[in-house]
Amino acid sequence: MSGYGSFVISDHAPSSDNDDVDSLPSISSGILSSEGDSTSNAQEEWEASLEQLQLLLTMVLVPFAGKFLGRKFAYWSWARYMEWMHNVEITWTSKKKFNAAGAAEAALSL
Repeated sequence: MSGYGSFVISDHAPSSDNDDVDSLPSISSGILSSEGDSTSNAQEEWEASLEQLQLLLTMVLVPFAGKFLGRKFAYWSWARYMEWMHNVEITWTSKKKFNAAGAAEAALSL
């Protein structure tokens, strides 16, 4: 039985693993919670900016584009109807002025 005692590690021997872990600085829970707060603040800011972009898109850009394209389609369809029904040739003298007038009319009513 004395042979078994030579393989037993004594509890009093210094362990280098425990010394390495003990020497590392500990992180307080306050630091960890502040990182979580900054993450949630960044997430809230991201969601707020997405909401602002969505409002800009739905309140300004989509109605403007709809009015502009709707007016262009109305003028085009009116011209086609007049040519078909009454044999009147419709020509636009200046495409740039026509497009500018359509954009101005669409913007005025917003």
